[in-house]
Amino acid sequence: MGLTTLALLLAVGLLHTQASPSAGSFQLDYENNCFRKDGAPFRYISGSIHYARVPRPAWRDRLLKMYMSGLSAVQVYVPWNYHEPLPGVYDFAGDRDMEAFLDLTAELGLLVILRPGPYICAEWEMGGLPAWLLWKPDIVLRSSDPAYLAAVDSWLHVLLPKIKPRLYQHGGNIISVQVENEYGSYYACDYGYLRHLLVSFRVLLGSEVLLFTTDDSRVKELRCGTLPGLYATVDFGPGFNVTEAFGAQRQIEPKGPLVNSEYYTGWLDYWGEAHASTGSVRVARGLEDMLQLGANVNMYMFHGGTNFAYWSGADFKNQYKPVTTSYDYDAPLSEAGDPTEKLFAIRTVISKFQPLPVGPMPPATPKYAYGQVALRKYANLLDALDVLCPSGPIQSQFPLTFEAIKQAHGFVLYRTQLPRDLLDPATLSAPPHSVCDRGYVMLQQEYRGTLERDGQTALRVTGRAGDTLDVLLENMGRISFGANISDFKGLLGNLSLDSSPLSNWLIYPLAIDTAIEQGWPHTALPKSSSRTRAGPAFYTGTFETPGITWDTFVKFPDWSKGQLWINGCNLGRYWPRHGPQQTLFVPGSVLHVGRPNNITVLELEGAPPDPFLLFLDQPLFNRTLSQRIAAIE
Repeated sequence: MGLTTLALLLAVGLLHTQASPSAGSFQLDYENNCFRKDGAPFRYISGSIHYARVPRPAWRDRLLKMYMSGLSAVQVYVPWNYHEPLPGVYDFAGDRDMEAFLDLTAELGLLVILRPGPYICAEWEMGGLPAWLLWKPDIVLRSSDPAYLAAVDSWLHVLLPKIKPRLYQHGGNIISVQVENEYGSYYACDYGYLRHLLVSFRVLLGSEVLLFTTDDSRVKELRCGTLPGLYATVDFGPGFNVTEAFGAQRQIEPKGPLVNSEYYTGWLDYWGEAHASTGSVRVARGLEDMLQLGANVNMYMFHGGTNFAYWSGADFKNQYKPVTTSYDYDAPLSEAGDPTEKLFAIRTVISKFQPLPVGPMPPATPKYAYGQVALRKYANLLDALDVLCPSGPIQSQFPLTFEAIKQAHGFVLYRTQLPRDLLDPATLSAPPHSVCDRGYVMLQQEYRGTLERDGQTALRVTGRAGDTLDVLLENMGRISFGANISDFKGLLGNLSLDSSPLSNWLIYPLAIDTAIEQGWPHTALPKSSSRTRAGPAFYTGTFETPGITWDTFVKFPDWSKGQLWINGCNLGRYWPRHGPQQTLFVPGSVLHVGRPNNITVLELEGAPPDPFLLFLDQPLFNRTLSQRIAAIE
């Protein structure tokens, strides 16, 4: 019997083996509607944390606070695109050292519920799927498409062997592994795809590990997201009827433990909308209701963290909705890892059902207001193309997408020339939804305005034949949920002048992060750029700390929109004019003592007359101080 066939038979239950209830077993008990850990009934109370959203030096602090909150387990996503930036190129070093993170959870006495995808959602760029999958434009993601399955199989053969030795059955602390994620919410409903994943997980992880699925507590989604051989769990937040929600799980799993794999302690923020919050009393009450039923609960999120660099995803709900840099989530541990009122309310509930660890809750990390730091303009972006695109532009008759030129994140510049004199204003326009996601338009190096994916798609311009037209395209994050995750970026259609298509484009894929990581622009001579403050430009400054490297929050008074780097570390997007987020979290681990800290800002629309940044000791949302509990119980 071949290995794959054997795995399939085991997965669907055609061969039944009963593992002995000895040490190192974690099983389903259908008769008593519970889990059994080492033969004894077991119920977990868990919380979600994403190592990719937390700087490595802070991992221990966050996990210890979760342990001291009374959690028995943590739930962890593995973002595929975080570890395989290009096909066959893998990165598990530094902040990406997943194995070190998992080993730390074991050291601190926490069990792990692992969610390795391959799709994870998580409001993460493209739901964790690598953008290079879209190099094949007609690929059908999350399906039995052979091209997609080949990429998935290659990834799983790298990832899952790292997981297997850490399974509970092998002496590790991983008690269960999720297959895919909320697949019932996806249009494909491809059972062949789920069966393929099931076989792969069984072959690579073995027959004893508990595999499960998670779906919304609606029967339709449970029907498409579940499969025999995968234990079906549900997700829902405060305010749901607990009995009805678990009743949906019971329609798929008449027996076995009740499990809410995502109990929402808060919610995410979108640019341009109010800061989301969920009351502590409401969250605590819902948790207690579930625990009284004997249910297993994972709180999503327990610590949200930060979407550093370009990792924030987006939703599509009648329009494109990009997620903020902060993934605070109004979670029990704040974005900076500080205990909140909500954490202590949850901890009180947990204490009613199981003993809490002995000892105090670790305190909030120290913060420091480093104050005001003046910046100066270094150069317009257009004057730095030799550094940002050293290989030179790609020539094309018509615009090419990010994916067509193999650029995953960040920015691409599209350049052409006006084909005729425009003495009277002409309309520069893009087809609907073809500017993905924002296009900053410059004519003869003068900023003329911004085109948007679901907003303004036309500008009035004048000029002379041969004038240079530049459009800087910004990828604001690929959609991470729903049917639109094949989210191509750049100019998806051609621009037109009074309905006449433009042609003969030069396309510059910009490697801004590479240049900044190598010390630019702080190691370069200043450029003699125009003094205008409008349009994409780089600003620089330095500051020194008073002998400390404490966490801080940076505010952007009167800035418009852009990206921030400190000491070469990309801390994410700022957009105070749109909100709700007004500050970016700066982990103390990126700062230096005894030498200058280099600040680089790419402002996209317009800097203030006297540009400066303001470093605070508290975050700002909705232009008001976020309420955080600094007191320690």
